[in-house]
Amino acid sequence: MTDMRLIVAGAGGRMGRTLVQAITAAPGVTLVGAAEAPGSSLIGRDAGELAGLGANGVALTADIDGLLGAADGVIDFTIPAVSVGLAERLSGKSLVHVIGTTGFSAEQDTAIAAAAQGSTTIKSGNMSLGVNLLAALVKKVAQTLDDSFDIEIVEMHHNKKIDAPSGTALMFGRAAAEGRGVDLATHSVRARDGHTGARRAGDIGFAALRGGSVVGEHSVIFAGPAERIELTHKAEDRMIFARGAVHAALWGRQQTTSGLYSMADVLGLTGF
Repeated sequence: MTDMRLIVAGAGGRMGRTLVQAITAAPGVTLVGAAEAPGSSLIGRDAGELAGLGANGVALTADIDGLLGAADGVIDFTIPAVSVGLAERLSGKSLVHVIGTTGFSAEQDTAIAAAAQGSTTIKSGNMSLGVNLLAALVKKVAQTLDDSFDIEIVEMHHNKKIDAPSGTALMFGRAAAEGRGVDLATHSVRARDGHTGARRAGDIGFAALRGGSVVGEHSVIFAGPAERIELTHKAEDRMIFARGAVHAALWGRQQTTSGLYSMADVLGLTGF
């Protein structure tokens, strides 16, 4: 099979540049397009040069629609509104859409799920193997322990991250809620301040820290009577997310059924 031809949406950002590096290094894929927001000062710049690889002849453009005819897939680490619009434009086309964007509202999630019925879409709050394996473990532990074990999720990211809690923290929250057989929306505590009263049994708490250049650290804490279990993942390089996204794109190319998939599907963890 010929190499999978990929477009990077948001190619000028930190993750976009890392994706260009990952695609360049990975077998079976080739970069055919790099897109940025209209009005970006990076339009026209060479994607390879921005990624520190040297010129590769792929210039950043605001016209992603003009690139689609020469592509097999789009890897998209942008912002929610852009990802939703792109999902709707890709629906009905024979292209794979890998979404690593986080911070979606419930309405935006619904819009993407609807658009994905006409395309192969892989969407995840985190593309790393380790994080997705940990999410499966979180679900299993939550399923095993009763609500005498309080669940708290603590995450830290760099000071430029714009959404909180992180998509990964919410992924862990959903896994814990599924394990407990509850609805995260009605059992989620996102902030505590002042006289909040005693902790309610069964709640799933979130704490978000921001500072420096932290790539991503997450801990899921099960705090019970006289003992505590902590499951932790620490990301040391954005390349783990980029490699996961490329792997997801190649997996998506092999699927024969349209729909919305997750990294758990890609990694065979859905039945864990």
